Amino acid sequence: MPDDAGRMRADWDRRAREDARYYVAFGRREQEEAEFQATAADVVRGFDRELRRLGRPVEIARLRALEIGCGPGRLMLPMSRRFAELHGVDVSEEMIRLASQRLREAPNAHPAVNSGADLGAYGGGSFDFVYSYAVFQHIPSREVVFNYLREARRVLKTGGLLRCQINGLPSSGGEYDTWHGVRISPEEVRAFARAEDMQLLVLEGALTQYMWVTLRKRPAGWHARLAETTPSTPATVRRITNAFSTEPLAPCRGRFASAALWLENLPAECDLLHLEASVGGRRATPFYIGPPENDGLSQLNVSLPPCVETGLQPVALNWLGRPLAAPVILRVVLPGPSVPRVVAASDAVDLLSPTLISSGIVKVVLEEVERVEEFSASIDGIPAARLETFCVDPVPMRYEVNIYLPPTLPPGSHRLEMRLGARRFSPILLETPS
Repeated sequence: MPDDAGRMRADWDRRAREDARYYVAFGRREQEEAEFQATAADVVRGFDRELRRLGRPVEIARLRALEIGCGPGRLMLPMSRRFAELHGVDVSEEMIRLASQRLREAPNAHPAVNSGADLGAYGGGSFDFVYSYAVFQHIPSREVVFNYLREARRVLKTGGLLRCQINGLPSSGGEYDTWHGVRISPEEVRAFARAEDMQLLVLEGALTQYMWVTLRKRPAGWHARLAETTPSTPATVRRITNAFSTEPLAPCRGRFASAALWLENLPAECDLLHLEASVGGRRATPFYIGPPENDGLSQLNVSLPPCVETGLQPVALNWLGRPLAAPVILRVVLPGPSVPRVVAASDAVDLLSPTLISSGIVKVVLEEVERVEEFSASIDGIPAARLETFCVDPVPMRYEVNIYLPPTLPPGSHRLEMRLGARRFSPILLETPS
């Protein structure tokens, strides 16, 4: 771990000196402060949804939190307004210097340099909430990532939450560096939660680079004792909808092939490790247990199993090997036809630059692509000599494609044309600088 920490410190110090805002938000070179801080908004909203598990805003305002990999303080600035005290650690001294400047008017926010592998400066049971965003994806060592997770458990109070993002892509089998970090499977997350007596509440985006995990710290031996308990009052499913809408149906496959069950009397100890689901008699995958809503109901999201039949299908839930609630009926329908489409195109380095291509590489994001090998592109009628394809998310069949422009391409306007087999996409007009 010392070698990994030294490599991470050197690389992130260099990135901080070069362009910290770009390497943290990865949107545009030399971003203005307002634009940089705006990139935190969606992430903070996601944390706010998870913080509801800890109480109302007035109660959260009395709590202490910690950010792992705080960088230049992009998230710490808005998050400091939610807590009585907020700490942040980062392996890079340069990043912490920038964070200290950004947080100079937030007296309750305390950024600090750490070893890059642990949280040794903090005592056990110090925090109510520990979070991390787009950090573990850049750590090259599996040992370091899991040591951070164990350390997060140690510094959390019992009942406290860990909310973090992990690279869940399938293993590439190659070497990892401080930009393309180690990959952790959903099975490894589940094994960690069981071994460390953490209640697994969320495991979203499995098999993607941005797998979200929420874990609650429980007392030592919690899983063993839980397995011996008998649920008392059964829960009741009050309604079932699509997980992405209020429609009372779900397609049998594709990005919307999941259901949300709204339960009354869901046990507070219920978690994804001891929960089983089936749709039409086939095993389904629970991936989200939400906090109680104002009406007392809790949301449980379940991904439909592959090859589930269409029609009215029973949805059954078991917890600790026993029925959690009476089965309910979900209408399963055929999805609409796959329509391959371009959802984004930009410079591969400055992602907020949709038409000015300064890096010589165009990044295109495609969805609902079943055979990405049929993709082709040309610039001004000349076939692209080099394409790089990368599966971002297998569920919506989302791919990123890097299209390399010819090095001899002159400055000015150019026409990018793309095809997927016989399908032609609308051409895109690009500009290359002089």
